[in-house]
Amino acid sequence: MKKVFFVFFFVVCLSQIQTSASHTEALLAPSGISVELNYRAFEPGEVVAVEIEDVTRVKEARVQFLKRTYQMGRSETNHRLFAFISLGLELEPGFYLLKVFMKKHSGEWEKVQRRIIFPSKEFPLNKLWVDKRFITPLPEFRERIEWESELLRVLFNSYTPEWMGEGKFIFPSPGSARPTFGERRLFNNVHWSTHRGVDVASSYGSPVIASNSGKVILARNLYYAGNAVIIDHGIGVFTFYAHLSRFNVKRGDLVHKGDIIGKVGATGRVTGPHLHWAVMAAGKNVDPYSLLSLDLD
Repeated sequence: MKKVFFVFFFVVCLSQIQTSASHTEALLAPSGISVELNYRAFEPGEVVAVEIEDVTRVKEARVQFLKRTYQMGRSETNHRLFAFISLGLELEPGFYLLKVFMKKHSGEWEKVQRRIIFPSKEFPLNKLWVDKRFITPLPEFRERIEWESELLRVLFNSYTPEWMGEGKFIFPSPGSARPTFGERRLFNNVHWSTHRGVDVASSYGSPVIASNSGKVILARNLYYAGNAVIIDHGIGVFTFYAHLSRFNVKRGDLVHKGDIIGKVGATGRVTGPHLHWAVMAAGKNVDPYSLLSLDLD
């Protein structure tokens, strides 16, 4: 796969403009085992990385949050235990408890926990105009739309227990962008939608690169997203690249961070050439800038 190093400086600088620094804190178990939390903010739409480095004493671990259990997977390179916790857009303000359970090689279990308070968060409104076929699809397209929706649901809820990423995530294309995740959108004054990614205003044909290493699990045309690529990075984290003009990868390819996976286009429901970049973590959309901020090196 071809690499595109010449855009790295530009896109990294852009991502630094848009993202704020991440926070790191350690939770200590009674035996001294440290559980590290890495996050940008405790707010709806954010992602939290949970990491255990001392795998010589921990055989397995899981995280419980919002009545859901996350099994911690391993990094292929350094064997650390990882989990990514998604804070959904629907998260209500209040106090919540995050618990980490660790099974030591001796067979004993230990637990650490963190009480987290979540504030309310408001998202802006934007009005857009698109071809009416994307607002009221013709009957012959409805079965396709339903099938694609189910396909994406299955893909985004799949789970690879190994972490395939290589350090921090990087911005996927040169161009101007603003943090539009969570933006409430009104299409043609009739259809409401919540924007669940970031739009990068790049020129037609600009390179789109893999924001981290992983496996391509989809490279096909979708009704709304146009030509789209999904990369599975492992442990329930996926990146989604939409509206491409062409593909440089196919389903099943293993890609490295920085590989060119396609070119910017204007396919699907668009108002002009751009890249729609989205992130799924544990089955929920999270703000891509939240993922970019995490110190995964």
